[in-house]
Amino acid sequence: MRYIGIDYGDSRIGIALSDPLGLIASPDRIIDSSRSRKKIIFELCDLIREKEVKTAVVGYPRNMNGTEGARVEVTNSFCEELRKRCPDLTIVKWDERLTSVAADRAMREMNVSQSHKGVNDMLAAVFILQGYLDSLRNEKKEENQSK
Repeated sequence: MRYIGIDYGDSRIGIALSDPLGLIASPDRIIDSSRSRKKIIFELCDLIREKEVKTAVVGYPRNMNGTEGARVEVTNSFCEELRKRCPDLTIVKWDERLTSVAADRAMREMNVSQSHKGVNDMLAAVFILQGYLDSLRNEKKEENQSK
């Protein structure tokens, strides 16, 4: 089963996709958020259908103390629109704390300039999706150990 990771931002939306087995997240693209949300949702739904994605993992903006951040309302609205346009899609809101920090660190380690707009958003989507995929694997491992 393939998954999509979404780092929803004011300027850009980072997109990551899993491999068909749902094990590894890879960067896919950056979508310009300045376009209408309707166009963005259509593009995402086209990608979701094309890649046969069953689950979208959307970065959920929590504050460091665990409370919901200022972007929660915008993110929830985005998720609702995506759900309406792609009704068969399962949407998971995934805690995105520190994903941008991790993406910035990864860019520095790869000697990629911060001036490459959107690369950190795409990498943040990878961290969001990979975190979710790893959690699924850990759940299965714990289930098997408890049997």
